[in-house]
Amino acid sequence: MAEWLYEAGIGEVRAALVADGRIVEARIERDSEGPRVGAVLTARLTEPGTVLLDAPGEPAATLAGSSGLPLGTRLTVEVVRMALRERGRDKPARVRVTDAEPAEGPDLRARIAATGLPVVDLPAHGSDRLEEAGWSDLADHVRTGRWPFAGGALWVDTTPAMTLIDIDGEGDALALAKAGGAAAVDVIRCCGIGGSIGIDFPSLPGRAGRQAVDALIDALLPPPFERTAVNGFGLMQIIRRRERPSLIEQLRYDAAAADAAQLLRQAERAVGTGVLQLTARPAVVDHIRARPHWIAALQRRTGRPVEVVADAQAKGVGHAQ
Repeated sequence: MAEWLYEAGIGEVRAALVADGRIVEARIERDSEGPRVGAVLTARLTEPGTVLLDAPGEPAATLAGSSGLPLGTRLTVEVVRMALRERGRDKPARVRVTDAEPAEGPDLRARIAATGLPVVDLPAHGSDRLEEAGWSDLADHVRTGRWPFAGGALWVDTTPAMTLIDIDGEGDALALAKAGGAAAVDVIRCCGIGGSIGIDFPSLPGRAGRQAVDALIDALLPPPFERTAVNGFGLMQIIRRRERPSLIEQLRYDAAAADAAQLLRQAERAVGTGVLQLTARPAVVDHIRARPHWIAALQRRTGRPVEVVADAQAKGVGHAQ
């Protein structure tokens, strides 16, 4: 039976939908990502199409239909798409005017509970069920962009325009296209990829083969979405609703935050007494030191004093001991 595994980490909460021992969907939510989808808050119009939200840091957001309103107008708005981090740029949140009362948008714990599937709240000790289901392996696939499947591999990359998925392998083109298409759907669902998605299938000369691939995507990818047919060059474009950053964007485009969260997760599970030392590359250490409440939370949870050490030779996440 499928169930959600939920972990309330320091600076980041994470959840995985696990079925038959593997992760089907993975989601993380960080303290720093700004107002969530569905949040209702007040804002001030600073220029046509732009408001400053009454939230920590006064983040900017884009607002449609604001022409004719004088600058400085106070509005109540609802977040319909969160702020996104993309390669080379950040994209502000998108909001709309509403008459609703101010409220916070549903957090990750509330959203997974709303699916109706069982939710298991994981402690930071004992059996590591997230890891047993493949959490670290999943993170490695996201970071490298390579996702192997039987008979081939996917190469996944994101650009400001779209997420691109290339199917690579040998053998019968139709068999490879079907296996790669199923694997691509798994990645899209697992990482919560939205917006424009391009899948590059092996070239299929016959129309019947291309239609078989079209039908496969329709059968496997959860709606709603729109797509083109596979063209003669093997390309299909899919459009899905994009409300939040995908797991790929979260792990790749904020590497220091991603590694800091993973290091803090390791530290919570570290066995021993005395000083708990976290060692990582300077960017990760600076990210943690800039948030002393994280260090205080780690000390409370572990009952150990914490020391954070920068090591320019450290690779990846670093280590805690």
